[in-house]
Amino acid sequence: MIGYYVHHHGHGHVMRATTLLPHLGGHEVTGFSTLPAPRGWPQLWIGLDPDADDDPFELPPDPTAGGVFHWVPRGHDGLRSRMATISRWIDLTDPDVVVVDTSVEVAALCRLHGVPVVQMLQPGVRTDRPHQLALDLADRIVAPWPADVAGVVEGVAPDDPRLVHVGAFSRFDDRPEPHAVAPPATRQVTVLSGTGGPGIDDASLERARRNTPGWTWTVLGGHAGSWLDDPWPALLRADVVVTHAGQNALAEVAAARRPAVVVPQERPHDEQRTTAAALRADGRLPVVVAEAPADDDWAALLEQAVRRDGRDWEVWNDGKGAARAAEIVLEVAHARTDSR
Repeated sequence: MIGYYVHHHGHGHVMRATTLLPHLGGHEVTGFSTLPAPRGWPQLWIGLDPDADDDPFELPPDPTAGGVFHWVPRGHDGLRSRMATISRWIDLTDPDVVVVDTSVEVAALCRLHGVPVVQMLQPGVRTDRPHQLALDLADRIVAPWPADVAGVVEGVAPDDPRLVHVGAFSRFDDRPEPHAVAPPATRQVTVLSGTGGPGIDDASLERARRNTPGWTWTVLGGHAGSWLDDPWPALLRADVVVTHAGQNALAEVAAARRPAVVVPQERPHDEQRTTAAALRADGRLPVVVAEAPADDDWAALLEQAVRRDGRDWEVWNDGKGAARAAEIVLEVAHARTDSR
C-alpha cells in the first residue's frame, strides 16, 4: 500500500500525482488532500478537512509551534480532524511508504507512525527549520529537475545520498513528439497564468497585446483567461509561451518544446524567483527570464524568445522523469515489504 499526500495550493501538486500514478506498477495507492479527487483518479482518494480559516488577516494562536512547523494552529478542529484521518488510515492499512508533496506536518506524522516517507522537493530557499525537519525525516528526497541545473534549491546538500534528481515531468510526457507548426499569418503567444497566486494582471496583458502588433495572444488561467483541462493544443500552437516559473507549468512547456518568456511570481520561500534565476544562469534552456517586464519590453522579449530552439527543453524534461520518480517510490516500498 502506498499513500500520496497532495498539497492543495494551485494545480501543480495534483497534476504531479496523476502523472506519477500510472508508473507505480498497479500498486494500491490512496490519495489524501483538501482538494477533491482529480478527474479519472482510479483509486481511493480521502478528502481532508481544511486546517485554515477563511480570514487571512487573523492568525490563530501559535500557528507554527514556536517555529518548529509551518502550520499547526493550536485548537483548530480542521487540523485535528485531518491528522486523525491520516492516522486512522495508517493504522488500518500499515502502508509501505507515503509520498508527501508537500507538507512538513504530514511528513512528521507519517514518520512518527513508523512509515517511510518519500519527500517531493520544492525549489527555492528551504533552509528554514520546518523544511529542514521534513528533509531530515525523509527516506528519499525526489527533486523534479535535472541534477546538472544548479541553484534550483537551497537547503539540501547536493551529495546527500537520499537525494535523487529525476528531471521535470508532466501529464503531457506521453503525448506524441511535438512537431513544428506551420507559421500562421500572425505569430502566436500562449500565456499560462496559473492558479497558485497573482500573475500578470489583466491591464498589463492588454497593454502587452497593444505593444506587440503581429502577435496574437491566448491567455489561459488567471483572471483574464479561461481554464482549459487540456492546454496541450494551445501550447503546440504557440510560437512563444509566456509563463510563470511554477514547476508544473515549466514541465508542460518543456514537454511541448516551445520557447518561453518566464515571468516569476511571488511565492513563499522565493520558489519561483530561485527557479527562474537557475534557468537563466544555466544558459542551455530556451527561455528569456523577465522579472517585471515593462509594457514596451514585450516586443523585444518575444523576439528574443522566438529565436530560441524549443527542442533544448529536453535538458529539463526528457519525458522519463515520472518513471524515475516512481522507481524511487517503489524502491522504498519494496524495502519496507522485504523487512516485514
